[in-house]
Amino acid sequence: MLWACILLPHLALDGILRRRASDDPLVLVDGAVNARSIVAVNASARDAGLRVGQRLTAAHALLARFDALPHDPQAADRWQRFLAAVAYRYSSEVSLLPHAIVLEASRSLALFGPWPRFESMLRADFAALGFRHRIALAPTPHAAWVLAGIADGRAVLTPDALRPALQAVPMRKSRLPAASIEALSGMGIRTLGQLLTLPRDGLRRRFGNELPQMIDRLLGEIPAGLDAYRPPDAFDLRIELSHEVENIAALVFPLRRMTGDLAAYLAGRDGGVQRFLLRLEHREGRATEVKVGLLSPERDAGMLFELARGRLEQVQLPEPVLAMRLVARDLPDFVPAGRDLFDERPANALPIEQLRERLRARLGDRAVYRLGGTTDPRPERAQAVADEGAGYEESRLRPTWLLDRPIPLRGPAPRILAGPERLETGWWDGAEACRDYYVIETSLGQHAWAFCQPGEQGGWMLQGWFA
Repeated sequence: MLWACILLPHLALDGILRRRASDDPLVLVDGAVNARSIVAVNASARDAGLRVGQRLTAAHALLARFDALPHDPQAADRWQRFLAAVAYRYSSEVSLLPHAIVLEASRSLALFGPWPRFESMLRADFAALGFRHRIALAPTPHAAWVLAGIADGRAVLTPDALRPALQAVPMRKSRLPAASIEALSGMGIRTLGQLLTLPRDGLRRRFGNELPQMIDRLLGEIPAGLDAYRPPDAFDLRIELSHEVENIAALVFPLRRMTGDLAAYLAGRDGGVQRFLLRLEHREGRATEVKVGLLSPERDAGMLFELARGRLEQVQLPEPVLAMRLVARDLPDFVPAGRDLFDERPANALPIEQLRERLRARLGDRAVYRLGGTTDPRPERAQAVADEGAGYEESRLRPTWLLDRPIPLRGPAPRILAGPERLETGWWDGAEACRDYYVIETSLGQHAWAFCQPGEQGGWMLQGWFA
C-alpha cells in the first residue's frame, strides 16, 4: 500500500486568512490574559518583525497597529475535518493525524494516474481553498507523516526504500513522544536511523510498549491503528466577520468562499445540493434567512455562488451583519449533464439547467416556469403554467410564443408557408371558434401563426410567433 500525507502546518492561521480580503498584519495569540504570546503570524506581521513565541506586549512595542485574534483549536479541528471531506473524493480510506490528513493512494493511482499527476491534483485543490500544505508519499501513513515534515514532495514508493529514507530524520521531527525523544537524546540517539538499530526488547524494558509500537507502525510491521474518517451528511459553515457589515456588497467576498467550500465538500462526497440556507446573523441572536433552492442538484462552485448572490442581492438588511452561516442538508446524488462528443455549442454557452437557475435567482421563483397542456383545443386556452417536471410536448406545429388573445396582423399580405389547418371547436361554452390556421412569413421576414375565416385568405389574425 501507499499512503499520501497532506501536512497542514498553518491550519489555524490559514482558516482565518482565507476569509480576509486585506493583508494587514495579523497574529494569533494564546496563553493567560496577562501573559499572552504569539502562536502564528501572517506575512505582513512577519515582515514587521513579529515572530512566533513573542510576548504580545513586546509585539506592541515593535508594531503599533495589528490585529490580534485568539487561537481557536476547535476552529482548526473543524477546518481539518472539512479538508478531510475534500480529500475523500480521492480515496475511501482517509484518516486524521495531528495537523495532517492521510489517505490510501495506491488504488487511487489506478484511477487518477501516476503519483506526480495525483500529487498535482491534491495540491491544486488545497491551494484553491487557501490552505498551505506539504505532501509526501510512503508505504505507511506514519512514515508519510514524518517525511512530509522533512521535505515537501518526498515520495518513497517501495517498502525496501523506506528504512533508508528514514535514516537521516532528526529525532525532534520523528513524531515520537516528546519524553522518549528527550531520553533518547540523552543516550546520544540523534536520528531515526540510530534508533532503528537498537534492539526492541531493550527499548520495551526502558520505555514500555508505546515507543516500540510506534516504531513498528512507522515501518508497517503492525497495522497503523487509525480511525477511518467519513464525511458528514450535512454541510454547516459559519464565518464571523471582522467588522459589522451594513451593505450586501461587503458580503460577496465571504459568500464566494462559503459557496466554494460547499462545492469542494460536495465533490468530496460525490453529491450535489438541492437547497441550502444562508443565515445573516445580527445582534442578540437575531438573523435574516436567505433560502436558495434549485430545481435539480448542482455542485459547480461558480453556479452556486451566482445563485446565492442573486438571492442575497434581493435582501434588505434590517440591521448590521456580524456573521454568516451556510447550512445545506438536502444533498441528493449528483448526475453530471451529458454532452455529445461533437457538441457544436460555444465553449462558454450555459446549459439550459444553469441558465434556468440563474434566471430564477435574478428574477424570482415564479418568473421562470414551464408550460403544460390543457384539454381545450383553442390555442389561447391550450397552454397553462405547469409544475416543474411536467413536460409539455405538442405533436403539431405550434409557435413558441402563443398570444393570450389573437390580434389583427397589420401591414402587407403575408406569404403562406404551410396550411390551412381547420379548427372548429368551443361550441359547449358559447365561445365557438371556426378558423383556418396558416404558418406565414410577414413582410419583415418573421414567421408567425395566424388564422382567417374558413375559405378566405384575408383579415389575418395573429395567434403567435415562431422562435
